Amino acid sequence: MNAVFFTLVAVAFVVAGYRHLAIGQPDAAGRLPMEALSAAVIDAAGGAVTLAIGLIGVMTLFLGVMKVAEAGGLLVIIAKVVRPLMQRLFPDIPPDHPAMGAIILNVSANALGLGNAATPFGIRAMQELDKLNPVKGTASNAMVLFLAINTSGVTLLPTGVMALRAAAGSTDPAAIVPTTLFATICSTTAAIILAKLLQRRFAVIPPTGTDTPAVAAPSPPEQTAAPDGSEPLPASASAAYPLWVSFLVLGGIFALVPLTIVHGRTVAPWVIPGIIVGLLGFGVAKRVRIYEVFVDGARDGFQVAVRIIPYLVAILVAVAMFRESGALAVLITPLGAVTELVGLPAEALPMALLRPLSGSGAYGVLASIINDPAIGPDSYTGILVSTFQGTTETTFYVLAVYFGAIGVRRMRHAIPAALGADVVGIAAAVFICLTLFG
Repeated sequence: MNAVFFTLVAVAFVVAGYRHLAIGQPDAAGRLPMEALSAAVIDAAGGAVTLAIGLIGVMTLFLGVMKVAEAGGLLVIIAKVVRPLMQRLFPDIPPDHPAMGAIILNVSANALGLGNAATPFGIRAMQELDKLNPVKGTASNAMVLFLAINTSGVTLLPTGVMALRAAAGSTDPAAIVPTTLFATICSTTAAIILAKLLQRRFAVIPPTGTDTPAVAAPSPPEQTAAPDGSEPLPASASAAYPLWVSFLVLGGIFALVPLTIVHGRTVAPWVIPGIIVGLLGFGVAKRVRIYEVFVDGARDGFQVAVRIIPYLVAILVAVAMFRESGALAVLITPLGAVTELVGLPAEALPMALLRPLSGSGAYGVLASIINDPAIGPDSYTGILVSTFQGTTETTFYVLAVYFGAIGVRRMRHAIPAALGADVVGIAAAVFICLTLFG
């Protein structure tokens, strides 16, 4: 992100300087290029803070509601549903090994948009998988598959993106729920297929004279101990519903895809009120003290909204400079002429290119696009970039953090599998957004 940030600012300065000295033609407001660039910097910095302040309310609302669901055990219920399927996806992991429980909880947290809860589970999963790894420092097949699924963005409720759309003045913040559901299913399916196919081309041969380490024994049934001394995994994360329940739920999710395509516009206005009532009702049914838990989660939402102010200022200023200087038009015009033919507008192209590289960068680009009066959150472009954000994950950040946590340097086929899933996710997002809103 350091290179991206400096490149945007430096290129913007050079292009604006060239236009100022060589051309010197004022814009519609009578400002020379460097004067316009200076004004864009000040306006973008102030706009970033205003955006973050507007985001505080909706962020606290969504994180408060999700905290109630988490306290009621929704995460564990999802884990018990998907465990039989995970056992077939990861045949190298013993069913009762702590790695399986951590993987399931990570995927479940990502599906609900609980990124803060997903990351600790993901790191613990990698630490446990490393105990089963016969070649230390080299990614195992299970590690690559897990991270490919993780970076493909398994998202059923893109709560963070909906909050940002609401803060940007969207009249239908949940319009991206059907598009995200379709695109994330496609990207995750591609991630699994690519990881399975490529593992044969990137086979690992254990060094001569080394033995495959014995499988670590599972922790006692009361809890699954964390290797770093943190809180243990819930014991129920090791339990599972019957296989037919998993297939029934999975079939229901796939059945939602054609329904959302046909009735997406009708259903979308009901999504946000339905989520709030449904999750609070779930908390009541589980005897959760919903008001106190909601306030606790909302407090986290306030802190998150405040913490992102520096990131928003940095990237919105850089993007504003890049756009105002004319550099963006120079870059996007030739590429956009090609991508326009397949339904990817030039305005959305920076988001598609930046999403796998930088989470904060993509978030800032998304904010700048949907807050642009010429585009807006409810236009085709606004919905498309919102779907990009909710569908794919920051590939290189996830790979760096998770592999770095266990000292893996040889990633094998992790990058091509993850990037391939990103490409499929972007293509699926373009297709479904064209179908519903094009």
